[in-house]
Amino acid sequence: MTIREVQEKIINLKKQRDICILAHSYQAREILEIADYTGDSYQLSVSATKTNSKTVLMCGVRFMAETVKILSPEKTVLLAHPEAGCPMAEQMDKELIGAVKKQHPDYTVVAYINTTAELKTICDVCVTSSSAVKIVEKIQNDNILFLPDCNLGAYVAAQVPGKNVKLLQGGCPIHAVVDTEDVRKAKERYPNALLLIHPECVPEVVKHADYVGSTSGIMNFAKESDAKEFLIGTEMSIAEHLQYQCPDKRFYSLSQKLLCPNMKITTLVDVLNCVESDGGEEIVLDDVTISEAKRCIDMMIELGG
Repeated sequence: MTIREVQEKIINLKKQRDICILAHSYQAREILEIADYTGDSYQLSVSATKTNSKTVLMCGVRFMAETVKILSPEKTVLLAHPEAGCPMAEQMDKELIGAVKKQHPDYTVVAYINTTAELKTICDVCVTSSSAVKIVEKIQNDNILFLPDCNLGAYVAAQVPGKNVKLLQGGCPIHAVVDTEDVRKAKERYPNALLLIHPECVPEVVKHADYVGSTSGIMNFAKESDAKEFLIGTEMSIAEHLQYQCPDKRFYSLSQKLLCPNMKITTLVDVLNCVESDGGEEIVLDDVTISEAKRCIDMMIELGG
């Protein structure tokens, strides 16, 4: 079958079987084209709560599917590829952070949404890359334990100097590998391009940015900007997607290192197998985990509003 034939089959089957397909922005173009909703992890979770479909298929990684299940426990939630994980989300577990909390009992634990459902159960508030600064500012406690991404945490700390932000050594191995030499080479090659950087990159790279923001923030900035050339400092698929959406502009990936294998592991055929009821993995969380993990997400919604 051709790509288009597979897409058409998926579209027909998802309608017949009442399946809502969510696709993270880092997914391949052919998957985004058949999705009902696209965006970042939190946007997709919110979208899932609004659909009437009883089954939700996540084309992304495991923590994203877990977040969907936490916010929509009554729905059947499928992860398109069972091996699609997130190294950052898996770096820290409940036992480790529980021990750190005992050492710092007067700290408010702020969890990046890129964490497991189990870890969220012992955190105070969840944040996204776009809401982290705003939420940390609103927390009454000045002592903040930010996890797991020390680079996003360092960016947040710089924006809210009045807070005492404690960081742990974790983060996205893809974003963190980009260095200032990559920035120098890219700017030399594309001197007129604005540099748009995700705060999961190291602080030495972030300081060179013309704009720092979440994946959605980067995309919106590029679409709305009068500039015509952009260096995209996040997963390289974003440069490709923006090129389709803004054909009158030029987009370049900051580095070839910005390739997430966990996002790329999901294929269009995986999606087809799921809607044919012959693939994927159902996300199952017990009621206690859902209830306890939802608390920090609810607090994010309250403080981020």
